[in-house]
Amino acid sequence: MSPTFRSLRNPNYRKYAAGSLVSNVGTWMQRIAQDWLVLTLTGSGTALGITTGLQFVPVLLLSPYAGVIADRFPKRRLLQLTQAAMGVASLILGLIAVLGVVEVWHVYVIALVFGVGAAFDAPARQSFVSEVVDVDDITNAVSLNSATFNMARILGPALAGLMIGALGGGVWATGWVILINAVSYGAVIGQLQRMNLALLHPSEPARRTPGMLRAGVRYVSGQPRMVMILVLVFFAGTFGMNFQITSALMATEVYGKGAGEFGVLGSSMAIGSLAGALMAARRTHIRLRLLVLAGGGFGAASIVAGLLPSYLAFAVFSPTIGFATITMLNSANAVLQLESDPALRGRVMALYMTIVMGGTPLGSPIIGWVGETFGARWTLIIGGLLTIAGVALAVVVYWRLQKRAGVILTTDLRRSNVTARVWDNRTVARARK
Repeated sequence: MSPTFRSLRNPNYRKYAAGSLVSNVGTWMQRIAQDWLVLTLTGSGTALGITTGLQFVPVLLLSPYAGVIADRFPKRRLLQLTQAAMGVASLILGLIAVLGVVEVWHVYVIALVFGVGAAFDAPARQSFVSEVVDVDDITNAVSLNSATFNMARILGPALAGLMIGALGGGVWATGWVILINAVSYGAVIGQLQRMNLALLHPSEPARRTPGMLRAGVRYVSGQPRMVMILVLVFFAGTFGMNFQITSALMATEVYGKGAGEFGVLGSSMAIGSLAGALMAARRTHIRLRLLVLAGGGFGAASIVAGLLPSYLAFAVFSPTIGFATITMLNSANAVLQLESDPALRGRVMALYMTIVMGGTPLGSPIIGWVGETFGARWTLIIGGLLTIAGVALAVVVYWRLQKRAGVILTTDLRRSNVTARVWDNRTVARARK
């Protein structure tokens, strides 16, 4: 088997990857259908923003606590519960849409339920990979997960658009697409149930103790490599990864294109992300140098994109941005999983998800203001410059923490040597007496 797909030799991972692909396609279908449903009901961009916010805020607020839950309970069972909860929410929304009784407040409530389910699902899902495959295959498995996600990102919106159009484009049509997503959650639940438990490497569930969340934060703060990664992804996620804003502004304001051309940019970037994920799957080890280069490359690619003269050039260049983005995120994810204490891995990955996703509500208004004040091109240029500055800051922070750790270690060793010499002198004195 090709080194790119070596994790698929593991029967449990094959089941997990297959279920995830089906579920991710359904999730992307629902994202399109849900947005279309809100616009059909209200015609309001504000309502669409409220829906997105309600689905996103729980992830930001609850993920740290969800990491504690992921460490305390068996991750396979926890994933089945979170997938079932999101499946039920999809089923309810799909049914009331098909029956024609849906109102926008129904969508708001169910979007909030989805957000809560996703908040508890993400840390368990991220850390569960290391229980499915051997240590040597973690990097490969993380990369293949990204590949399936980006395949779904290409297929899901296209299938949803075709289906909604074929069914008439109204509320009824969106309901049937959402019902398909409800069924897709069964693929993950079923494949998790069919796994061979003897081939899993489950971590021992952590016992409930006071301050478990603080313990996770203290653990990460004492790991220079982890701190460096979190600083880097914070800047990239906050100022660089606002693709919905930057691509939309470039397509409409700079190049004078419409919604169709904007959609092409999303697919183009997803193709680059898929290629990056497959290339990352060939790596067996991740060096910090790769993370730094990927982060810097992402910032530089954003700056170049902001300077491109035509829509065609921008569309052709977009895969480069997707490639750099996924290389950076995959490398960060793999390093954190490989270097985490298994008993704390859920909390580490929850902190990572909070920082990657939590920067969006901070950065989006800033990038939006930049676009209104200075023009669309500057959203990419300034975002790229701030990302590069974040990479430089991450390197400086890592260097200082490493230096500090070295000083502490040297001091501890000197104290140990002094203690040893005093003990030896006392032993010699006693012997002489």
